[in-house]
Amino acid sequence: MTQQPDHSISNRNEPVGATAVLIGRAGSKGLPGKNSRMLAGKPMVAHSIEHALQATHVNRVLVSSDCPNLLAAAGAYSDVEIVKRPPELAADTTTVDDAVRHAVSGDAASVVVILYVNVPIRPADVIDRAIEKLLDTGADSVQSYQAVGKYHPYWMNRLDDDGRVVAYEANTVYRRQDLPPLYVPDGGVIVVRRDSLFTVVPGEPHAFLGRDRRGIVNPSMSVIDIDTELDLRVAEAVLLQSGIREPNHVT
Repeated sequence: MTQQPDHSISNRNEPVGATAVLIGRAGSKGLPGKNSRMLAGKPMVAHSIEHALQATHVNRVLVSSDCPNLLAAAGAYSDVEIVKRPPELAADTTTVDDAVRHAVSGDAASVVVILYVNVPIRPADVIDRAIEKLLDTGADSVQSYQAVGKYHPYWMNRLDDDGRVVAYEANTVYRRQDLPPLYVPDGGVIVVRRDSLFTVVPGEPHAFLGRDRRGIVNPSMSVIDIDTELDLRVAEAVLLQSGIREPNHVT
């Protein structure tokens, strides 16, 4: 019998040596300039940088962007390396994996952590939990999820041209507690093996996640993904309540 490789971490206090890549473009259709906004007295990117620097298993942090303001803010951190993204990798059709492959092209780390700049709030331990899950299971990738809650497909409907309601999926569930568990990626973190990251299969946009894809579950609302002005204000309120700083006007 072929012996399977041991991906476990023998000592959780010893860092794995993963490379974290923070990605954020200058352009945004939903909220213009969102990745270079100020939030709770800090540039948007600063929040994710600090999450990456505080992770036990990360020893290199890269910030990839075409936005001069974002890169300038990231450059204020001495432990962060700047990756200027070329225009052809900064379009709204550019895939996450293309941008990350460019950022780590000269990096040899076997584990790559992907963080979105527009996610300034995530659980403090989510990066390390995802890395440990990857290595403990031997998976190709690990992504963080949250329960869909009341936005479950069982309670979704289609409306025809006359406004008639048609159930998306016929069922008899009327209590939230009886909905079958279902989860959605929350944007908190993606961790992937380098070998998987560099796997490109035409017509399969998620091929970089590999075949063995695992998930970890975050508490509801523990990750905030900034896509709208309302998201920005909610994140500001959460950070202020947690004592990040004095009130700041979000513009």
